[in-house]
Amino acid sequence: MSWEVDHLVIGAATLEQGAAWCEATLGVAPAPGGKHPLMSTHNRLLAIGSVRFPRTYLEIIAIDPQAPPPGRPRWFDLDQPGMQRALAEQPMLIHWAARCADADAGCAALARAGFDRGAVLAVERDTPRGPLRWRISVRADGQRLCAGALPTLIEWGDAHPNDSLPASGVQLDELVLGGLPAGVTGLLPVQVRSIAAGAPLDVLLTTPRGPVRLVSLP
Repeated sequence: MSWEVDHLVIGAATLEQGAAWCEATLGVAPAPGGKHPLMSTHNRLLAIGSVRFPRTYLEIIAIDPQAPPPGRPRWFDLDQPGMQRALAEQPMLIHWAARCADADAGCAALARAGFDRGAVLAVERDTPRGPLRWRISVRADGQRLCAGALPTLIEWGDAHPNDSLPASGVQLDELVLGGLPAGVTGLLPVQVRSIAAGAPLDVLLTTPRGPVRLVSLP
């Protein structure tokens, strides 16, 4: 299977808090994103693609206070009390998504390795250029699995967020995964180096402020 690193997920208690964190930590303001009606969340985005990780971006995501309850657990554990307590203190790296050509086949491969990545849902959000459509793996309970190290799978339609994101001066240099069983590591993108222990997600970025390391909580 051909999977690539699609985007990193930064959770925030509010989108305003997330944008302020991005400017203070990375030295760049994130671009506008949009709303996710299915999950009652909204986001802002930052291009972080590099030669090693092309078409990669950073997503700052938060619960949309103006949206009605989604009637189901939100993705990325955003409804979990522990996650909400952590994000109330500061935004943080919580997850990543792997881009693939066939999300159904990818979920089947993870299932054979013993992981239920959930159903593949058709999702869309409005943009100034028209609807952005994708298919994404989401568990019914909203869990990320492996503390965020096991990726959500995403299959894009005709357009990709990076197509309209401005250059940011931030680049992804390294993504290191910790705590994954050996049976899963062979499915992951070749650009990702997995290790047996340590933080679930360990990221190195080149930014206008110099090298920045982001580490997720266990």
